[in-house]
Amino acid sequence: MKKETITKRQKEVLKIIYNSLINAGFPPSFSELKEKLKISSNQSLLDFFSILEKKNLISREEGSARGIKILRKGYRAINANPLAPVVGITSAGGFTEAIEEINAWQPLSKDVETIADYVMIVRVMGDSMINANIKDGDLVLVKKTKEFVSGDIILVQTLDGTTVKRFVTQSKPPYRFLKPENPKYPIIPFTDEMEVIGKVIKK
Repeated sequence: MKKETITKRQKEVLKIIYNSLINAGFPPSFSELKEKLKISSNQSLLDFFSILEKKNLISREEGSARGIKILRKGYRAINANPLAPVVGITSAGGFTEAIEEINAWQPLSKDVETIADYVMIVRVMGDSMINANIKDGDLVLVKKTKEFVSGDIILVQTLDGTTVKRFVTQSKPPYRFLKPENPKYPIIPFTDEMEVIGKVIKK
């Protein structure tokens, strides 16, 4: 099979995006990219994005330069350490407002680079998970997944907000619930209205 070619210009675009994530905490705007690449039209920039997407080097939100995410293949193309977005702030007590991406990215360790496209870093507030060694203000690595089993620590979203808790199933009521790892907090019944965002895979 012929090896896919990544041009010098395409690598330049990836490096500009990467440096912006590291230094500013978010991808560059259209105007910033056009200035650095010395091009005048948005369409030329969109053409670049389209090519990078087809090569699985980036993913993006349509029409937004700041919605760009470099994929694992893109990081490899520029010999850069994969980054994960730091999203905040979720609660280890009750529920807080829904998480929103903040202006920060952090390098991933070698042992999780293979799943770089599917992870995020979440800052946890509160003390309800201290017996699981998740303390107030800690950062946890969350893999975006809908697959989880009893005993997993999961990131859950409801209409009331988000929380990090241990998911537990048992043969008697309540059959499914979220269990704090601090005895001063009550369990939370797991309902169909709850959406599991992901599973905590590293603290």
